[in-house]
Amino acid sequence: MIITITLNPSLDRTLLVQHFERGAVLRADATRDDPGGKGVNVARALAAHGEQPCAVLPVGGSIGKALAAQLAEAGVRVEPVAIEGATRTNITVAEPDGTTTKLNEPGPYLSGEEIDGLLDAVTRLAGSGDWVVLGGSLPPGVEPAVVPLFVDAAHHAGAAVALDTSGEALRAGLTHAPDLVKPNREELAEAVGATVATIADVIDACRVLLGGGAGRVLCSLGPDGAVYVDNEVSLHGSAPRTDVRNTVGAGDALLAGYLRAVGRGPEAALRTAVAWATAAVGTAGTGVPTPESVDASKVTVVDIQNSPHLLIKELL
Repeated sequence: MIITITLNPSLDRTLLVQHFERGAVLRADATRDDPGGKGVNVARALAAHGEQPCAVLPVGGSIGKALAAQLAEAGVRVEPVAIEGATRTNITVAEPDGTTTKLNEPGPYLSGEEIDGLLDAVTRLAGSGDWVVLGGSLPPGVEPAVVPLFVDAAHHAGAAVALDTSGEALRAGLTHAPDLVKPNREELAEAVGATVATIADVIDACRVLLGGGAGRVLCSLGPDGAVYVDNEVSLHGSAPRTDVRNTVGAGDALLAGYLRAVGRGPEAALRTAVAWATAAVGTAGTGVPTPESVDASKVTVVDIQNSPHLLIKELL
């Protein structure tokens, strides 16, 4: 089973406008609401492909109840932990050319008792052979030191851990040896304190994270695909360019696809991951790729060690 933990989930409202103009009065052509947050998006993508994930999340107020209800309707098992604060709403303004502007609320503070409730859920649900995904930002006032608590809770239950966060939260989690970390290019550069301008830079930075405690690294690179690095292989996956409708959630789809196929080895897992992410950017709102929209046959995966020309490729 794949269990996701989202400490700061949201209900994501997407507004489609012909052109975003700061300071103007704009009329939306269409709107849609989707459950949001990295772990939530991973669970939704997996459920769309017939998996039975479980989403652990704090739920507060009417927005939190609506979020949990939508997840249940999408086939996700929800383990809600009641909180005093209100679950946040995020706004995405999407333009026809794929440009997206996000306005994220900070979210509610989580008390020590509420965090303990989330940890208890992980301990109760996780077991040997499972994956636990901890994704997204931390709520206001919650210290990065909580991240290792969740990593340890999952490991003590016998589960593997995928960590998809950034900044101090990522650094804190690395010290407790997550089995996988999934930064994007910007998060990777921030984590290692270096410029990431080429595939060689990505590989070097991923190896820094391996040295810092990560078991393996899956780095999303937007239009440049993704790179997977562990202590044995370095792989690059890419797909033909597609019409971009919304980039929000593409990295979450990448992680979900990887976890769906992780048992088939690094190459198959990366191929599936890139196929899911490619399908996701063509989906409206904070949508998730559906089986009919995914085409793994169009994804190219190469061993970077056998393709030295890739190392000098500059990233878009």
